[in-house]
Amino acid sequence: MIESFQSLPGKDELLTKVIEFFPYPIQIFNLDGTSVMVNKALQAEYGVNDPDLVVGKYNVFQDPDIIATGLVEELKRAFRGETVYFYDVRVPLEEIAQRYGLQELDVEAVYQDITVFPIFDDEKLVIYVAAILINRRVYRGKDGIEKAKEYIETHWKEKFNLGEAAKAACLSKAHFTKLFKRHTGVTPLEYYTKYKIGKVKEKLLDPNLSIAEAFAACNMDYNGHSARVFKEKTGVSPTAYRKMLV
Repeated sequence: MIESFQSLPGKDELLTKVIEFFPYPIQIFNLDGTSVMVNKALQAEYGVNDPDLVVGKYNVFQDPDIIATGLVEELKRAFRGETVYFYDVRVPLEEIAQRYGLQELDVEAVYQDITVFPIFDDEKLVIYVAAILINRRVYRGKDGIEKAKEYIETHWKEKFNLGEAAKAACLSKAHFTKLFKRHTGVTPLEYYTKYKIGKVKEKLLDPNLSIAEAFAACNMDYNGHSARVFKEKTGVSPTAYRKMLV
């Protein structure tokens, strides 16, 4: 694959098209480390609608996250004509979002294998350096939210536990709460409460159960507080709801 890119010196237009529509994220750098091109796959990966946010503004050698890794000297080998590989690199998503003013990305964490290699001219001199980014591990918030919903719906009789729901999603409690509301429109507690009240409504369908017994079957005490919660979620009191079923 790398040889394919390197076999196109002197054919800048063709090389540009190949990079632009390559299925994996690619960023191209000048020899000073400044970005000169990002392809469509990279824009889609990070939600960058305008490539001008990156091109001409981002310099890989000045990136504090790159500097913090201690791998700058290793990276510079690519700018001297070698191909270098970085495996299982954690992408600094929050820093990327802040740097370019992007909306928060819908992932908790991404780990990539990164290949950095030179592009030569006809005289075999390095003119650009390319970085291909391939995701190896992606932890997406949406997948975690579905797992959390399953957890809540399985443990609805128990007292609500935000920590356990977040653990089911493999997310921190703060990030989980934020993502859960984004995907469902309600907080985890509101989702739990609505689901539990739905179970109470099902029990109230049974004429053999008193209202108190219907609540008890859902591990809830029938009192002023629970009656208010029921009315908030359904628009009617438990007694009125029961009468509607008669």
